[in-house]
Amino acid sequence: MSRTDTRRGKKGGRIRRLFTWKKLLGTFFVGCLLLMGAFYAIYLMVPVPSANAQATMQSNVYKYADGKILARTGEINREIVGLEKIPRDVQNAFVAAENKTFYKDNGVDIKGTARGALNTITGKGKQGGSTITQQYVKNYYLDQDQTVTRKLREMVIALKVDQRMDKSEILAGYINTSYYGRSAYGIQAAAQSYYGVDAAKLNVAQGAYLASLLQAPNQYDWTAASATGRKLVEERWNYTLDNMVEEGWLDPAKRAGFTFPVPQKPKAAPGMEGQRGYLVEAANQELMRQGVSEEDIKAGGWTITLNIDEKKQKALVAAVERQLEAKLDRKGDKKDATVQAGATSVDPKTGKVLAMYGGIGATEHWTSNATRRDYQPASTFKPIVLASALENGAKTQDGRRIGLGTIYDGDSRRPVEGSDVAFAPENEDDRSYGPVTVQKATNSSINSVYAQMIVDVGPGNVKKTALDLGLKDGQDFGESPAMSLGTMGASTWDMAAAYATLDNHGVKVTPTIVKSAEHKDRKADPVKPIGAQVISREAADTVTKAMTGVVRSGSGFRAAGDYHAAGKTGTSENNRSAWFVGYTPELVTAVALFGEDTKGNQVTLTDTINAGRANGGKTPAQIWGDYTTSALGGGSDARFDLETDDSAVVEPDGPTPTRTTESPDPTPSATTGSPDPTPPPTPTTTTPPQPTHTITIPAPPTETTEPTQPTGPPIEPPVGGNDERPGH
Repeated sequence: MSRTDTRRGKKGGRIRRLFTWKKLLGTFFVGCLLLMGAFYAIYLMVPVPSANAQATMQSNVYKYADGKILARTGEINREIVGLEKIPRDVQNAFVAAENKTFYKDNGVDIKGTARGALNTITGKGKQGGSTITQQYVKNYYLDQDQTVTRKLREMVIALKVDQRMDKSEILAGYINTSYYGRSAYGIQAAAQSYYGVDAAKLNVAQGAYLASLLQAPNQYDWTAASATGRKLVEERWNYTLDNMVEEGWLDPAKRAGFTFPVPQKPKAAPGMEGQRGYLVEAANQELMRQGVSEEDIKAGGWTITLNIDEKKQKALVAAVERQLEAKLDRKGDKKDATVQAGATSVDPKTGKVLAMYGGIGATEHWTSNATRRDYQPASTFKPIVLASALENGAKTQDGRRIGLGTIYDGDSRRPVEGSDVAFAPENEDDRSYGPVTVQKATNSSINSVYAQMIVDVGPGNVKKTALDLGLKDGQDFGESPAMSLGTMGASTWDMAAAYATLDNHGVKVTPTIVKSAEHKDRKADPVKPIGAQVISREAADTVTKAMTGVVRSGSGFRAAGDYHAAGKTGTSENNRSAWFVGYTPELVTAVALFGEDTKGNQVTLTDTINAGRANGGKTPAQIWGDYTTSALGGGSDARFDLETDDSAVVEPDGPTPTRTTESPDPTPSATTGSPDPTPPPTPTTTTPPQPTHTITIPAPPTETTEPTQPTGPPIEPPVGGNDERPGH
């Protein structure tokens, strides 16, 4: 054997002698004893504290932008009930959902707590694994912080509490201190909020839902949950009931007959009357999107300053009162009672939400009409189609680049060309326009033109532009030619965001209602309201140019005033919603009417606010004009600073025609809501010769092309003018 081998052998022998199995095992046991000793020392040192601050919750204070108090919230919606008042099946549901071994364990789950602590240390976020006793300790004695120290204290105190209290006391404390969403603390408040009954009247299916809800109250509230949230809570509800069967607490045959107990719609807490409830809820939702938990907000102690301008807020409410509510008989006329109004007003330079109208009052109609996304925006989507065409340099089927002067075939029921999906939408009153410019098609909201345009651009490209501008995904865009008529869902908030981005020359505007949110020891990160350039300035400004024609001489003429404005009307299928979205250089506002019956179903607005259709060019445009005039102090000299492709603009040939020559209220087609209908029989039309670039056409006696901005009140159209119909 060589010397090298000898040395290696000696070295290996020393290592083996140093790390023998006996020594390693001994070291392990000594380490365990030390850990046990340390834990025992901690056990002796950590006392059971008094109730935490959540037991005496603070209020949240909400303020207007100028610091004036808007509202106070935070009174605990909780009524402690004894366990004897909670049905045994419901008690078992909570145990089955959270901690099947509750009646057998000593109050802690060492493995679960260790896993939660490890995940917290490694940055994997909040993790479960706590027993009911531990959760009760967290709710009543500690706080919601996810730290290793807090986890360790929770475990020690849980052991002591389990020794000192009966299991029934612990379960009662847990059920009564837990947060269920909807500002409900404790099972009594939750039973009333979700099912309109006392806790004593809950059945096992309802109890299983409330028990399941505790895992994620905001995400699992059925009436507000996404499709994913609903699926998850229903899975957890089934999990809870299956565990009850497994533990022998529920008969399998009875369990098999259960159906998911859908909860009732939420109602506003007292003190949230009028618009205050809508504004507070919008602020809370924005904070939650920024990472502040709902539990944290409801625990209180926040001072939240909104961007809401009190004067503009009052002006918006007053405009709705004058132009809508004063003309309705909500109590005496069932049709009038179905009319709901919503609006969002934004500063396009800062993204601040300056005013918002959520409905007749948060304690009467809790769903905010400003932020709901279950109605179609109809033809207010057409400018987004145009923006996408301009941004993408799209061309017509015969190769002409699309601009405001591009001529399209405006005949009603004209089948689109170049699409795999057949579509032949009807224009208002089934009117055929023949060859028209894009500017005229925008002014008069001509369906056949925009249906062809979206095919030319590509529905996928238009959807991308819509999302870039501020609309939200998941609202069933349905990438087909029918999308040109605004068949997806959108809120006034969303449409204000998209139009604000256009007003801001293509720089992304994200509306934000929270100016600041401060707690005694922390602050919430604000939303970044102004983003990147999402479409070119030329594209955005050209769309603005097109929409000035809508207000000057098109369907939005009732929105005109002593200011320069751009906008678009829209009315959805069967007249279920009517919109006007528009802007001046200083202010963007989206106004909409929605038809909704007492059960929350969408119904027509026809023969409600006025005889016949309640289209976007009427009441919504009037509300918009009334509010804008007040918000701008009676008017404004500000002008749009536009950079457009002048070669695409059609200038009138000869004297500028007057407003009365334009048919003011183009009517959308009733086919809007059918995404891909089979084209109806239509006479053959001849596509007119198409110029390649700039076009100049004489102003026909029945149309207007780009007149000078008028001042003062608009001239009413002649009798027999166009009237916007559902879908446009």
